[in-house]
Amino acid sequence: MKYNIKQLHTLFLMALLVLGTGCKKFLEENDPSNLSPDTYYTLPEHAEAAVAAAYAQTRFIGNGAGIFVANFSMLEVVTGTARTETGQNSDLNNLIGLQYNGDNLLVRNWWNGLYSVIAQTNLVLDKVPAISPMNEARKAQILGEARFLRAWAYFYLVRLYGDVPLVTVPQQANSPDFLPTRTSSEEIYNLIVDDLTQAENAGLPWKDETGRASRAAVSSLLSKVYLTMAGFPLNKGASHYALARDKALDVITNSGISLFATYNDLHNVARENQEEHIFQIQYLATIAGNPMQQLLLPNFKNVSAWSDEIGSTVPTVQFYNSYEPGDLRAKDREGFFYTSYYDGGSGALKQLNAPYIYKHFDVVAHGTSGVPGTTQSDMNWPQIRYADVLLIYAEAQNRADGSPNAQAYSALNSIRSRAQIPTLSGLSQTAFEEAVWRERWHELCYEGITWFDMVRLRKVYNETTNGFDNFVGHRFPDNPSIALAEKHLLFPLPTAELRNNPNLTPQNPGY
Repeated sequence: MKYNIKQLHTLFLMALLVLGTGCKKFLEENDPSNLSPDTYYTLPEHAEAAVAAAYAQTRFIGNGAGIFVANFSMLEVVTGTARTETGQNSDLNNLIGLQYNGDNLLVRNWWNGLYSVIAQTNLVLDKVPAISPMNEARKAQILGEARFLRAWAYFYLVRLYGDVPLVTVPQQANSPDFLPTRTSSEEIYNLIVDDLTQAENAGLPWKDETGRASRAAVSSLLSKVYLTMAGFPLNKGASHYALARDKALDVITNSGISLFATYNDLHNVARENQEEHIFQIQYLATIAGNPMQQLLLPNFKNVSAWSDEIGSTVPTVQFYNSYEPGDLRAKDREGFFYTSYYDGGSGALKQLNAPYIYKHFDVVAHGTSGVPGTTQSDMNWPQIRYADVLLIYAEAQNRADGSPNAQAYSALNSIRSRAQIPTLSGLSQTAFEEAVWRERWHELCYEGITWFDMVRLRKVYNETTNGFDNFVGHRFPDNPSIALAEKHLLFPLPTAELRNNPNLTPQNPGY
């Protein structure tokens, strides 16, 4: 099922109509068409519409960033596991070459997109509590959803840019902190933890197959936050590995969440918001279709009902070849990649002579053997998947307790068993940890996760050695002439933001 944004937009319009045709005498000098946050948030429907708008803002991840690129690509091409087949976008090329600065459009779009989510959730948290009459249980849930989304946005921001402005109330041009200074990363994390802790106690259902935030999503995100806090740059260590372990275990031992039996279910529209999918960004073709399908296709190799096949973000051959022999995730059109597809999406099978991303491939939209595609994609975009929670638990338990226990092996081996590769046993703490890291690279690729693992671990997977190099100095096999530097641990603040708000200075080191 989909989170029905269309219905809530209808409620939004109904609310405007109510405000514009109320019981006040029309001669009163009070223009009802000039709505403001102070006059709008008066009905329960307004609360529903407001939180729907916050969910809608998360779709900035799939928005365009100039010719042939969407924002999601920023987190992939800097990992060394992705490249591009089109060279027209200089911002994307600069990211691939690690030559970006604060003028980069994708760097700016991530900043603006995340703060737009925060701005909307701040409105919800500020205005919805006063709406009366309203069902108090539903009100608490809406506030919990808003806190989850605000934490989700700040978690991206603090990992991307480090110290960032902490804005928790709606802003106007005359607000005293309209030009805020940067807040320490530790304080940002404190806000994230507080928001998620309150969201856990907001009465949300354990699972929600409509696409709303659920308690499982909240606890899963909190486990990821604690795991990140345990590593760089905060280095909270054992205490936060233990917190991550316990939150992940809560999700694992609860009900209704499991790995899909097949990888094809990961990109089956009928299985969205279910089982392995704990939280996703929602798309529906009749409202807001998934805009990333054409971008991930091979560059004009005629494998889809769509005519515009971009090849904007595709796997590197070195990463594709790093999977273990027999790993189902690397099997053509069964795992995460495809190396052949049907002519025009529905004709004869043909070889492509390179790997492409199948994990996000919408078969219905593109077409399949004998079945033309619709060129209309309802496919959601993953944010939290159960496989991630299992690997969080395995890593955190091993670090918190000094060695892997049986449940950590079970978590790790459930990922490997589905991939049809041998299970592991009898490893040292270090060997087990690196085994978990390898699974994170191979299981969670192209989901906007790998870059953040690189930063928190200060390590990068080496496809040639099957080991891990230090972040600083690592060279990507696909581009060995350049190396990761200390400055790349953070992205630069957008130049336009520094220009508009001098209180944001200094710029991040190295930019």
